[in-house]
Amino acid sequence: MLLLFIPIGITVNLAEKIGKILERQVPFPDVAQYYLDFTIYFANLLFPIFLFLSVIWFTSKLANNTEVVAFLSSGVSFWRFLRPYMIGATIIAIFALIMGLYLAPSASKGFNEFKYKHLKTNAQVVQTKNIYRQVNDNDYIFVSNFNPVTKQGSNFTLEHFEGNRLVYKITANSIKDNDSTYRLLAYTKRTFTDNEDIVEFSRRKDIAFNFEAEDLTPEEYIAETLQYGELVRFIEKEKRRGSSNIGRYMVVKYKKWSLPVSVFILTIIAVAVSSIKRRGGMGVNLAFGITIAMIFVFFDKVFGVMAEQSSFNPLIAVWFPNIVFGILAAYLLYNAKR
Repeated sequence: MLLLFIPIGITVNLAEKIGKILERQVPFPDVAQYYLDFTIYFANLLFPIFLFLSVIWFTSKLANNTEVVAFLSSGVSFWRFLRPYMIGATIIAIFALIMGLYLAPSASKGFNEFKYKHLKTNAQVVQTKNIYRQVNDNDYIFVSNFNPVTKQGSNFTLEHFEGNRLVYKITANSIKDNDSTYRLLAYTKRTFTDNEDIVEFSRRKDIAFNFEAEDLTPEEYIAETLQYGELVRFIEKEKRRGSSNIGRYMVVKYKKWSLPVSVFILTIIAVAVSSIKRRGGMGVNLAFGITIAMIFVFFDKVFGVMAEQSSFNPLIAVWFPNIVFGILAAYLLYNAKR
């Protein structure tokens, strides 16, 4: 099924993007690497759906040839009939888990970098306005505007706390990353003591901070490009910094585990639906299967976007389709056994 749909997907995507690729004279090695990453990226996302349709097609063939009836009539239980499917689903689920945790992130990085470098050159992939972050246990910063290309921001503020007490506050009209240091213009530092406030002014000041400009404005898709251990550490760091994209990052994290589980759920649904010989043959089963697959993808996308764009719980958003379709799988399996 993958070998059937991936070339079609590449052809459709290339037909859509060929104009921009030629217009911007993208080197052929970059294009080839992009479509290799494209293959891995979408194969990882659509593994359960492809497996689902494959199982429906194969089992429908058996049912139309009355082989399922013969198999069950020989005294073999439905659970024994289901066992090879579950073994196959286990192998696919393990492969999907390994790919999602370790292999797909690299492909996702290349896929997204090519897309935003050559195809969506004006698309904004980082936060550039009203950036407020906790950069470590004691320091909080605010920048009203930030340019990730020039690494320059305006209306910079840094507040340093010790416990609940504000020790000093640094403000500047602009801040620019000069690799090892940051250059501040119209620099002001106000230190708060028990007896008085100490104020320091400077027209221009170069100072070293313990944060990187890239850390302040990570790309929106960065979570997809990190292996699981890196992703967990990144999320913890972003939580401390008060990132507004935590929902997006948590959705990526939870999907790495929910995807392999959906392999088993969709396999059970596919077997239960297609093991019964129906009037209309394989076409009816495939139509029913494609409908279920589209509903599953719809639920997955809608709840994923809700978690990314609102305060909706990412754990519930990611696992809700599996819970609903798990109940459906149990119901269909019960009726198929009868």
